[in-house]
Amino acid sequence: MTTGARRRMGVEERREQLISVALDHFSHRSPEDVSIDEIAEAAGISRPLVYHYFPGEQQLYEAALRRAADELTARFVEPHEGPLGPRLLRVMERFFDFVDEHGPGFSALMRGGPAIGSGRTGALIEGVRQAAYEQILAHLEVTAPPPRLTLVVRSWVSLAETTALLWLDDRRVPRGELERQLVHDFAALASVSAAYDDGMADIVRAFLAKEPPDGMFADLTARLLALAPQRI
Repeated sequence: MTTGARRRMGVEERREQLISVALDHFSHRSPEDVSIDEIAEAAGISRPLVYHYFPGEQQLYEAALRRAADELTARFVEPHEGPLGPRLLRVMERFFDFVDEHGPGFSALMRGGPAIGSGRTGALIEGVRQAAYEQILAHLEVTAPPPRLTLVVRSWVSLAETTALLWLDDRRVPRGELERQLVHDFAALASVSAAYDDGMADIVRAFLAKEPPDGMFADLTARLLALAPQRI
């Protein structure tokens, strides 16, 4: 039982509380399965009062998903220090932390849903993808990406998204293995493209030159060589 006078919140503070409550619910269930009544009860206010801060449930859901998109975007921010492989691995670890903590909300953000409005949700996720794309280019120290690099980076961002969504469905592959595999996927995509383009070859040589002999990409090379037929 709550005792004492309840502290009165300002408008922005109450809006922030409702967004936080909505995101907490979205961590366990898809937004379209969460009612305004549940959010109001968890926030300790009446349903009509929710509409004082948000015109409708769609506006609240959009605000919550916008906050989730901002948080997801922040997971791709990494200091530009050290070899590329460990940097990308740390990004993938934070990315999967978010996916693990906000599974249904992550799925709703990526796939859209009837309660949210596909157009605005699409704009949110495109913003996340663009931010991730720009972060990777910054790590590669490329300001004017050639067409093949654009294809590689955008394909890799899409691959990470799809992998995370599929992993959420059954979680049969250990998360840590997927994080490392996605880093290797980036190197593989870039290397295959480098075999067709001199500019891409220069970019790949540049980041491989900074990798330690026992680093992430050396591990990939060893794994690939182990697949080659052994000839006596």
